[in-house]
Amino acid sequence: MAVSPALRLYAGPAARRLIERDGLHPHQVRVVPAAAGGPKGLVLGPLDRFIFGQWLQGSEQPVDLVGASIGAWRMATACLPHPVPAFERLEHDYIHQHYPAPPGRSRPLASTVSEQFGQSLRNFFGEHVPSLLAHPRWRLHVLASRGRHLLSQPGRWRTPLGYLGAAASNVLRRRALGAWLERVVFSAAPAAAASGSPAPFPFGCDDMQTRQLALTEANFHSALQASCAIPFALEPVQHIEGAPPGAYWDGGVTDYHLHLDWRARVVKPQPGLVLYPHFQRQVVPGWLDKHLRWRHGSSAYLDHVLLLAPDPQWVARLHRAKLPDRTDFVFHGGNLAARVQQWQAAVAASAQLAEEFARWAQKPDLSRLEPL
Repeated sequence: MAVSPALRLYAGPAARRLIERDGLHPHQVRVVPAAAGGPKGLVLGPLDRFIFGQWLQGSEQPVDLVGASIGAWRMATACLPHPVPAFERLEHDYIHQHYPAPPGRSRPLASTVSEQFGQSLRNFFGEHVPSLLAHPRWRLHVLASRGRHLLSQPGRWRTPLGYLGAAASNVLRRRALGAWLERVVFSAAPAAAASGSPAPFPFGCDDMQTRQLALTEANFHSALQASCAIPFALEPVQHIEGAPPGAYWDGGVTDYHLHLDWRARVVKPQPGLVLYPHFQRQVVPGWLDKHLRWRHGSSAYLDHVLLLAPDPQWVARLHRAKLPDRTDFVFHGGNLAARVQQWQAAVAASAQLAEEFARWAQKPDLSRLEPL
């Protein structure tokens, strides 16, 4: 009995033309984005292990790794000396995280989650921060959202009122979100740079207010935790070394799925690709755009993107007919073992995604390449 496909492949028009002309090769890849999305990113683990542990090892060019929230954790993990076991540990640590609610409360305190999560990041990366920042090929970029006005510091009333204002402004115009939140990109210096200056932007940033800062040993953990600081679930990070004062929130707030202008990075000196392992076809610009479906379509920003995503019919065969997500914490309540079992089963099933991409990359079947 034939096994139903798990993987769908979507390409922007420029990416399709390149693959039609030259096939698919690891040396074509210039950028790997990694979206926010919490537990959904777990199903991309086998793809991450294949892409960084095997496939891209067959090339020599520098590659920009750009991540927000769990995507930032994934891309920082790719920069570790042994990425395959590191990705396996990421899956284990993420799946087994547990934050019990105090007596009389239905949810854990944001302060408790932030403290425990921050410690888990420090334990995870340990003494490897200098080497991952100086990776000879991978140039790491971690996205965070710096609060402005009411969101410049947390508060019982400031935070909900600030996000209400941000949401209202964002509905009118995405650029207006910049009045409340500034995109901040913490970028590691290229391995060959003696000055320590961060790598150039891997994307155009005319869409909203953007600031680039150096990602260093002194601020690595704070910047990464800030990128993962989900509003209301965790506290924002303040007092980041080398960064302007303010509250730094989850990078997914401004850039949920990294619908960014990748064109300049992949056109010169020769045409290349943005290889995007993602958990769905839609590349949603910001967290506040989740329910604004008119912003879920493709754009010229994604012309050079090759996006890999699970087939919705494959997703429907998973437990609860969906990818792992944050609602599972509520659904399973204090039953940690049940949630762990569900998430481990999803990760095990997603090995099929990596197996199918490995076969397709060896001999691309253009009939499977769908428009993004």
